[in-house]
Amino acid sequence: MSALTPQSDMPTPTTDKITQAAMETIYLCKFRVSMDGEWLCLRELDDISLTPDPEPTHEDPNYLMANERMNLMNMAKLSIKGLIESALNLGRTLDSDYAPLQQFFVVMEHCLKHGLKAKKTFLGQNKSFWGPLELVEKLVPEAAEITASVKDLPGLKTPVGRGRAWLRLALMQKKLSEYMKALINRKDLLSEFYEPNALMMEEEGAIIAGLLVGLNVIDANFCMKGEDLDSQVGVIDFSMYLKEGNSTKGNEGDGQITAILDQKNYVEELNRHLSATVNNLQAKVDALEKSNTKLTEELAVANNRIITLQEEMERVKEESSYILESNRKVTKDRTADGHALTEARKQLKEETQLRLDVEKELEVQIGMRQEMELAMKMLEKDVCEKQDALVALRQQLDDLRALKHELSFKLQSSDMGAKQKSELNSRLEEKTNQMAATIKQLEQRLRQAEKDRQLAEQDNRLFKQEFGDKINSLQHLFLSVCRAVVNMSNIKTGRAPDFPCPAFQNVCQNCGGVFCEACSAHELPLPSSIQPERVCNPCHGRLMQQYSSSPL
Repeated sequence: MSALTPQSDMPTPTTDKITQAAMETIYLCKFRVSMDGEWLCLRELDDISLTPDPEPTHEDPNYLMANERMNLMNMAKLSIKGLIESALNLGRTLDSDYAPLQQFFVVMEHCLKHGLKAKKTFLGQNKSFWGPLELVEKLVPEAAEITASVKDLPGLKTPVGRGRAWLRLALMQKKLSEYMKALINRKDLLSEFYEPNALMMEEEGAIIAGLLVGLNVIDANFCMKGEDLDSQVGVIDFSMYLKEGNSTKGNEGDGQITAILDQKNYVEELNRHLSATVNNLQAKVDALEKSNTKLTEELAVANNRIITLQEEMERVKEESSYILESNRKVTKDRTADGHALTEARKQLKEETQLRLDVEKELEVQIGMRQEMELAMKMLEKDVCEKQDALVALRQQLDDLRALKHELSFKLQSSDMGAKQKSELNSRLEEKTNQMAATIKQLEQRLRQAEKDRQLAEQDNRLFKQEFGDKINSLQHLFLSVCRAVVNMSNIKTGRAPDFPCPAFQNVCQNCGGVFCEACSAHELPLPSSIQPERVCNPCHGRLMQQYSSSPL
């Protein structure tokens, strides 16, 4: 499709300059590129109804940018798919002359240029995707080798040429997908080079990076030394992907007419974009011609100076020849005196020295002119490199500032945490010391209480052993006295007792209760006495169960 560019609009004297400056991206704004099987279809946006909501106007920049992103993504899909299929069918290593491979690099160049911010220089505005590609070596250390190789190539003079060489080396290394994913994931770094709605800043960029993984099966080999990457014109050749017939099985005549009309509209749109591109290039050429005119004027001034010096040298030569002729006449006539001859010789030497000085000055002017031209070329190259270095240094400065701020914040947080922990540790140590002292006091009191309890138990056991027999004898004596008193009172009164006689009641040695003979007929050894003692029936059952359950 590059042959369809109107030749009448391009100025013939500056064709080489236009070729070097043809870097602007050509997009389809009125048509949408869609996939139909393995072919490319162009559909007018006026005929497509996406949603029932009102569609945005075609003059909306966001709508146009979204359409461009969709077109570029579809072109990338077609280019990558066709390249993989053709490479697998050939079964050999691809070189730079392979047409699908060239179209793939052109599509990638358009994807990287989409939404790229313009960089202002003294010659005008320049859009170069070399700046974002230089950031890859900071994100992926393995890419530093590619960047160094691109900078060392002698034939590359422009950032566009360096970017094209970088893409080819990354494809040879089979890490183009990895590098593009690492670059797309850092939107904060890309925002310095791209607009917010550029392809690299949206979802389409991540999709294209994922599609590039399939290119790892391709073996490519490029010779970078003999290839002119600075002056190539990156125009997408849609003829490789356009479909000639209609994809449906309807009326073939209507399908052909529709395809022809679509292609006609596409060609007209492409011609309009090419005309706009030519106008932009013509404006750049005018700017270059103005700068060239200034240089031509300076060159004309230098040439005038050279011509003046040459005329002065001719005049000096004529005067010298005239002096020589007069000297010959003086020598022939031998009429002039020695003083005149000496003056003539002196004047001849002065004129000769003047002529030599004029020749030296002429050589100096010519050398200064050559040095001025060389210095201008070196200055342009140095300005481009300094701008790239300045961008990188600004990015590094921003990163260092952010890191410094983060470290200072972390340091303050750690200092406050350390102070709080030290205060908490001191309070815990004080509480620990107090609790240790309290525990020691409680342990002393516990030991003292244990000793007192053991002494009390021992005294109780001794008391029971000593006074148990006496208590039993006193109880029996008390019962006997009670019986005697009751008997005597009964005898005196001459009547029977109203309640059972206490002679039939016994005292339980375990619980201390008074029971009858039938309820206290059992005897058991108790801990308070050595001999068996009388106990009641409930205590007897309870003690027997206790003795039977306790181990021997």
